[in-house]
Formats: sequence, C-alpha cells, structure tokens
Amino acid sequence: MRKGIVLNFLVSIFMMSSVAAQLSDIEQRMVEHIDKINDEGMQLLIESVNINSGTMNFDGIRETAEHMLPHFRELGFNAYFEDGAEWNRAGHLIAEHYGSEDAPKIMLIGHLDTVFEPDSPFQKFEMINDTTAKGPGIADMKGGNIIMLQALRALKEVGALEDMNIRIVITGDEELSGRPLSLSKKALIDAAKWADISLGFENGDGNPKTANVSRRGAMGWTLTVTGTPAHSSQVFREDIGAGAIFEASRILIAFYEELRSEEFLTFNPGRIIGGTTVTHDDGSSSGTTFGKTNVVAETAIVAGDLRALSPEQEERVKNKMREIVNRNLPQTSAVIVFDEGYPPMAPTDGNRELLSIYSAVSQDLGYGEVVAVNPLRAGAADVSFTATYVDMAIDALGMSGTDGHTVNELGYINQFPRQAKRAAILLYRLSLN
Repeated sequence: MRKGIVLNFLVSIFMMSSVAAQLSDIEQRMVEHIDKINDEGMQLLIESVNINSGTMNFDGIRETAEHMLPHFRELGFNAYFEDGAEWNRAGHLIAEHYGSEDAPKIMLIGHLDTVFEPDSPFQKFEMINDTTAKGPGIADMKGGNIIMLQALRALKEVGALEDMNIRIVITGDEELSGRPLSLSKKALIDAAKWADISLGFENGDGNPKTANVSRRGAMGWTLTVTGTPAHSSQVFREDIGAGAIFEASRILIAFYEELRSEEFLTFNPGRIIGGTTVTHDDGSSSGTTFGKTNVVAETAIVAGDLRALSPEQEERVKNKMREIVNRNLPQTSAVIVFDEGYPPMAPTDGNRELLSIYSAVSQDLGYGEVVAVNPLRAGAADVSFTATYVDMAIDALGMSGTDGHTVNELGYINQFPRQAKRAAILLYRLSLN
C-alpha cells in the first residue's frame, strides 16, 4: 500500500469499527488465545528481566536478543541480531515478515537495553503483590517487548499474520545511543522509510489510559565562553571587560528570561565550569577548574540539554539561543554548539487518527478510552526517529508501570494481557483491506 493513501484507508476502517463497537469472532479468538498463553508470556518476561542488559553490557544485550529470537522465528519471521561494533554498542534485534503486497507496512519498535548496568544493586524480578512486580527494565521496556510477541502470537493463532507486512526493530542502545546516530539509528530509519505505520512499545507515562502521539526531541548543547584574564581589581575596565563567568551568567539568565515561556520547551544547564584554567570531558560528564578569586575568569563552559516538540520549534529556539550568545559583554566571546540528538515526534493528524483507532480497540475490549499523553510528561524515544517518514505513529503500547530508571521500577502485571490484547487487535484492524 502506497504512503499517502494509508491515512484515508485507515480512517474508513476506524469508522467501520466504531459503528460495530464490538469484537469480531476473529478478535475474540485472539483475546482468548492471549489469556491462554499469558502464563507463558509472564515466564518469558521474568527470564528477560533477570538478564542484565545495561546498555554497555554488550554480552547481556546479545543474551537478551538470543532469548527472544527463537520466538520470532517460530512465528515465521526472518529474525537476526545486527552487530553494533560500528557505533560502539552491542547491536539490534531485527525481525521481518512479508505477506500481501496490498497490506499496509507496519514497523514495531522496542529496545533490549536498560539503565541498570551489572554493578547496579537492582538485578532481579520480584512479585510485590497480585497486580504488581518489580524488576530492572520491567516497564522500560522488557515488558513491551514481550507484549509485542504475545500480540503477534495471537495474530498467528487466528491466521491473520500470514498476509501482514511487519518489520521489527528492537534496539540495543535506546538508553544511551551509540554514535554516530546515522549508524546507530539506521535500522530504525530504514524500516520507517519502508513503512506506512510506526508503533512503539515503550511504556510512555506508564498509564494504560494514555499513549503518545508526540514526543519531544532531546539534544545536548555546550556553551564555551572566553574572557580576558587580569587582576580582579581591573574587572570592567574598558580593555579588560567582564570576564568569562559574568558573560556565561548573562547568557544563562537571558535564556531563562526570553525562552522559558515557549510552550513544551525545556532547556537546562546541567553542568558549569569556570576559572583561569578548565578541563571538560563530555564523555564522563566531568571537568576540573582552577581560578583564584582575585583573577578575572578566562574561560567558562556550560553543558546542558534542549527539548522541543517539533523540528520547527527546535530550529527556532536554537537560532534564538545563538542570537543571545552573540550579544557579548565587553571583551568576551562565546560559542554554543548543539549535539546530534533525538528528533522531535510532532503531533500530526495521522498520529491522532491512529490514536483514535487504538482508543476504539480499547473501548471495544471494555478497557475504556485512551487519550494522548501531555508531551511534557514524555521523554525522547526511538519512535521519534521514524515519525517523519510514516503516515501514522504512536508510542506507549507496552507495559504499564511506574518509577522507571530507578531501583523501584514497577510493572503492572494485571495490565500485561490487556496491553497484548489491545496491540493484537490494533494490528489486526490496521491490516484489513
């Protein structure tokens, strides 16, 4: 199915499903199958959570992929592990299934890695009560990976998978991306250029009543300021000027005063170093400084991040920051450099329509409406690299939970089969032609 007509096609499918407002016989069979295999899915989830796969634990990433690969192959996917040596990461799990030429092309996104490296005290799955479990990456996002698998199993059970066109990219470096991004995200971008629809199985804000139609991008920036060193008693003299630290302060205050009213925009200086002599190591997020209090500072370095909702907002704000940086105090100079980062996923009409279809699925299952997450509550994610290439994209189809990236990370076990059912029926309805 050609891009550009997918949105109109799916709108008609959505209208038909809304009128029916109930599950078809095939959909009911998928629901029943997911209930039947729920214990098996939970066992896979426990096994996956108990494999340490911190981003820099390359062996653990590969083991997590090897744990899943046979299950995709059983479903008829060409599934393999793509080595990530070129971008200094373990690599990605890729799985491909091609059916009817007329069926929409759908990509599914997950990630293998967690923020918990082998030296973390948080390593094992633990049941808290009948509805909640604790474990590293249970919500972000090993639960989402298994939900994806459970949904595909249900489609296979009823014969619906055979004609579907699906590419799966489960990355090994979502939490700490390899560089350059042109290599580490190539599998995602290539799949997106092929696809009509992109579905992310991240956990979003952890609430099963929400999903993401937008995500803010995230990029780093480094501000380097230079002043004229001199005895402090001569500061502000015409030929000495204000010094690097005053200039850095002036720039940061101007950022705060002139940009903080931008809706959905955040910018944060997370690290500042200044003095006569400084060193800065961005890789280790550290540095050193030497400067006596009676010397005008020669150098100041500030490192921070920037998050915007759309490419247009991002570019406008970058230009404004550059303009502020160039209003130098006497005898100072400053340069701001923006790093490559996660692009924004803008809230498009196609994304909103896809959310409407997903919400209708949820309501037909009796689980209630699904609404869009406020983008201020959603961090960057791999789906953002795909959004500009597809007609429709949403994220947060995965495991509901809370306290991600902390040793208190929880997954809501009672939502595990529900999310699998919603994903399975969504995929089925998207495949209809």
